[in-house]
Order: sequence, then C-alpha cells, then structure tokens
Amino acid sequence: MTAGVAGAVAAIMQGCSSTPTAVVPEGPAAPAAPGALPPPVTPTPASLVTPPPAPREFRAAWISTVANIDWPSRSNLTAEKQQAEAIAILERCKLLNLNAIVLQVRPSADTIYPSALEPWSEFLTGQQGRAPTYDPLQFWIEQAHARGLELHAWFNPYRARHATAKSPLASNHMSFTHPEAVKTYGRYLWMDPGEPAAAQRTLDVILDVVRRYDIDGVHIDDYFYPYPIDNTNTAGAEGVALEGGNGARRELDFPDEPSWQRYLLGGGALDRPHWRRQNVNALIEALYKGIHREKSWVRFGISPFGIGRPDRRPTGIVGFSQYDKLYADAELWLNNGWLDYLAPQLYWPVAQAPQAFGVLLDYWLAQNTYARHVWPGLYTSRIDNSAKSFAPDEIVKQIGVTRTRAGTRGHVHFSIAPLMENRKGITDQLRARAYQSAALAPATPWLGSDLPTAPKATARREAGGTGLRLFAGAGKPVSHYAIWSRYGTEWRFAVAPSSRTVLLLPDDAVAGAAQAVVVSAVDRLGNESVRVTVSLQA
Repeated sequence: MTAGVAGAVAAIMQGCSSTPTAVVPEGPAAPAAPGALPPPVTPTPASLVTPPPAPREFRAAWISTVANIDWPSRSNLTAEKQQAEAIAILERCKLLNLNAIVLQVRPSADTIYPSALEPWSEFLTGQQGRAPTYDPLQFWIEQAHARGLELHAWFNPYRARHATAKSPLASNHMSFTHPEAVKTYGRYLWMDPGEPAAAQRTLDVILDVVRRYDIDGVHIDDYFYPYPIDNTNTAGAEGVALEGGNGARRELDFPDEPSWQRYLLGGGALDRPHWRRQNVNALIEALYKGIHREKSWVRFGISPFGIGRPDRRPTGIVGFSQYDKLYADAELWLNNGWLDYLAPQLYWPVAQAPQAFGVLLDYWLAQNTYARHVWPGLYTSRIDNSAKSFAPDEIVKQIGVTRTRAGTRGHVHFSIAPLMENRKGITDQLRARAYQSAALAPATPWLGSDLPTAPKATARREAGGTGLRLFAGAGKPVSHYAIWSRYGTEWRFAVAPSSRTVLLLPDDAVAGAAQAVVVSAVDRLGNESVRVTVSLQA
C-alpha cells in the first residue's frame, strides 16, 4: 500500500464511530424524532468482545452530465481536467461517507463511453460524435471502485436531444438512423415509446453497458413520455409539476399519431392513455429481466416523479400526475417487482402539507408489496439563493425522517453540485449530523443471499508504533471489507474496497492502539460473511 492509500484509510478509520450516529443498522429502526441522535450506549463485557451490527444505508448522489450540470463543468475541457474533476467529486463522496454515485451515461441518445450504437455526447467535447482521448465511463468505474463507491449507470430512456444542445446531430444519431421513431416536442427531440425501434434501442444500449462494464446498477429517471408543454412553455413543464401544478394549461399532445394509428389498425383495444402506459411498462419489464439475465448482481433502479397516481393518494396530497401525464405507472412496477430499488423524487419540504415528504414516503412504502428497496431522492440542489430555497436543515431533517421508517434505508441527493460547493454549509452539516460513520449498502437478498467466505486477516504493529497494519484476503471475489476496531470501550467502523488488502489502523491519541479488530467480507449484493477476530501480532 502506498503512503497515500494508507493515509486515506487512516482518515476513514479516525472518522468512524462505534455507535453509528443516526444510521439505521440491520433490522427495524427504533422510533425516534427525525434527525435525533441515538442515546449513548453503555458498554458491557459482551460489547467489548462483539462489535455492533454493521450500519446499513444507501447514500448516493446523482451526477448529471446533461447541460454540464455537474460534470464535466464545461464541454471543452481536456481529458486531464475532466479526470481531475471526476476525482474531486469522488473524493468529496468519500469524505462525506457516501457509498454510491449515480452517473448519467446517456443524456440524450448519446453516450459518455465508446458505443457502436450511439454517438459521443457533445457535453464531453463540445460536438456530438467527437470522441475524447479516453473512456470516461471506464475511468469513473475504476476510480469509484478504488474508493469503495458503487457506480450506478444512469440512462435517459427516451430523450433524443436536450434543449441546451448546440452542436449538429451526428450522422449515427437516432434521428437519422430511425427518423420515424424520433419526434420534435417543443425544444426537445423525443423518442416515441410507441415505436418498436425506440424501445429496442434503449434496451440494446442499456444491456450493452451491462455486458461491457463493471457497473453496480442501472438507473433510469422520471422522463418517460415528456412533461407536457404549451406554446408559452416550450422548454418543458418540470417546474410546473414541482410547484404542485398538473401540467401546462393548454397542453400540446405528444405527436405519436402514426404509432397510435398503427396500433389501432393492428387490432389494439386499449384507449390511448392505457396504450401509452403499456408501451412504457413493456420496456420496464424487459429491462428488469434483461439486466438480470446478463448479470444477476446488477441492481435496477427507477427514480420516478414523487407523487403517486390520483386515485390512490393519501388525503390532502395534491399535484402533478405522472400516471396521467408521463404515462408512468410506477405503482405497477413496484407491485410487480420489476425493479430492485425505487428512488421517488420527493422534492418538497417535510412541512409542505400538499406534498409532505413523510406522507409521500409512506405512500410509496405502502405500495412495496415485494419489499424492494425504497431510497427517496432529496432535492439538495434546492439549497440555493432563490425565494424557495431550502435551508440545509431541511435535507438533514428529511434524512432523519427516512431513518424512522423501517422500510427505508437510504436516499439519493440531487445533485452532487451543492455538496461540492458546500452551499450554505450543507456538506459540513451532513458530516457532523448525518454521516459521522461509514455505512454498507443494504443487502439485496432477492438477487442472491449466499454468504461470502469469511476473510483471512492478520494485523501487526507498524514500525515506529504508529498503528496496526491489517492484512486481509477473501476466499472468493468480494467487493468490500467491513472493519471494526476497538479503542478502549469504543468500536469504530470502516469500510474498505476489497482491492485494498493492506490497511492502516492508526493509533488513537488518547486510547492508543486498537485492542481488538474484527473483519468481515461483503459481496456485491451486500451479503456479509461470518466475522473473524483478527490475530494481533507484535
């Protein structure tokens, strides 16, 4: 291990507490006030021998590439500057004790990786189809995994051109290769979900990435049929939806008349709204089955708009209907188990009654008949200088709410930008109040529950007496090591990627060297091996 790696691990170990404050361990959480810290734990003889359960919580941030929202900061950066920005983001995630990133790899029927199916994104090099001098997705995967972070590849399933795009479309863009499947809608190009070529292209693109790259998850967002527009709102109606409205006042219908007429001529019996929903449903089901056919451990997640269909909503909840406007039947996908995690975009404050965060979270949990993961999206980017800005405490409070629900152990920040900028101190507050300890992602037993082999580990004193050097190895490939080290009566918890088989456990300035060390191996589905007590050598 290099000195840099050892120092990084040492910093992790020093920053992790034995009693993971405000983190939900395995098993149901005890009721607590949102954001409240757990009471101190009085050590017992047994607790000095056996460390507490590993804290479990999915902590992630979306990283948008479209319009250069998050990365790269500009479309004409050199490869070296793009890579430096990526590393800075990953280091910030590690500093915050996040354990995953959700990276946008297909913004608008284009890619941030070499593809035989679609052109390079202009948000990388300034011109669609122009290749960078490296493979950005491979770089992100390698660097994320080296830091113990999962990487979930985020795809926009139907958008074909963003309103902010400037360069000409490349010759191999979908609008040229399958013009019948691409429609102009306001300032966007959109693939028609009713056209077989559109659905097949999205399926092919995603499964190509699953086969070729070592990703941990596939993620799609809330853009199915587009948010409705009118002649005065040609950029889209996402803002109207977030503000509680139900779309534009004079909506322009999506121009799918050819595919609709073909469906009717073929004997189709559904009405148009149900037909549109069926088009999307068919893609969701095919993606879930196709992804797991390729690699059983790759999780499939969807982040729909956060308000459910009107006929099922709790009393008092009002707002935009994705069921009627985006033709997204998220309840059906959850009820049928066609996903591994749902990340509903709950982008409203806890106290905003018509779209109350906790009420909406409970709604989605009630739909979760297959006990999939529910990890809500948080609108951290709303911490800004607008009139409707969130205070940082709102995000901390929302995390606290998720921790009072036994069915929710995780959340995703939109997006990484406010965490990089430390807007109004949000990064500092999260470190101090929410993420004091590292955490493992929750296990996904429906994809596999076999436990990995227990690791073999030894530790010996560092020359000069600065700490313990831990040597760990597993009998078969695993993704992480979970490490507990006891200083006095306090157990400290850390997570390290399995690629780091030599780790430094530094001495504490007061308690001295670790008196006990316990290690387990964790596989890609979060299954934890039997723990082993490490032999401490002089």
